[in-house]
Amino acid sequence: MSLEAKKSLGQNFLKSKKAISAMISAPEISRGDIVVEIGPGKGALTRPLLETGATVIAFELDQRMVGYLKEEFTEYIDNKKLILVHQDVLEVDIKEFTKGKPYKVVANIPYYITNLIVRNFLSNVYQPTAMCLLIQKEVAERIVSRDGKESILSLSVKIFGDPKYIAKVARQYFSPSPKVDSAIILISDINRQYVPNSKDEEEFFEVIKAAFAQKRKQAIKNLSKLKPRSYWEEIFNSLDLEKKVRAEDITFQKWLQIVDKYNEN
Repeated sequence: MSLEAKKSLGQNFLKSKKAISAMISAPEISRGDIVVEIGPGKGALTRPLLETGATVIAFELDQRMVGYLKEEFTEYIDNKKLILVHQDVLEVDIKEFTKGKPYKVVANIPYYITNLIVRNFLSNVYQPTAMCLLIQKEVAERIVSRDGKESILSLSVKIFGDPKYIAKVARQYFSPSPKVDSAIILISDINRQYVPNSKDEEEFFEVIKAAFAQKRKQAIKNLSKLKPRSYWEEIFNSLDLEKKVRAEDITFQKWLQIVDKYNEN
């Protein structure tokens, strides 16, 4: 049975013990934790997670890997410390597997579904308490606004938690090597304090998506599709924001204030 990486599933197996250690220490995985792992592959991250004493719920789409993991981790599966699920994590009711208990997500995820996975878990009714992900370096830098610029992606994360850049993982530490470098990112303190219900969440994203519709245009011009320009000018004046400012140059805290004022009317 071949266990070579499948390009169609975005598989790149992690080989760095240092990176694996960082992915376990950053979210403070310890005995008694429930950890959701996405795409465990050959179990390079799974085994160290299990060795902490945590219970791991691993979602794997590749039937070949499921068979391999069943053989490699028989004892952990028998003891119900490893729950191996041959299913797409984006299509499951996570509460069913965690039984409504607090859980953390730790995973080396395929680049092509990064946004989907992040949004799926952060906006879930049963959010994790933390997420530690190995993702494309450029995307990690966008999420934490390393260049001082916000984006729909960075704001989509910050509305639910506190993102932190942990470490770069160079492409040579994967098999096969991807074309770009990766990075470990931690999203901690995940909660719904800013968007306690679905209506608040919808309104936040309505404003953000409108503001970023045309990146090079002024935020007010983009937002004028929602309400008249004069309405937004009044809000921007009250918040000491330049009328010509672009959406990417408005901080997360200012966006919270803009959306609050939008919701008042």
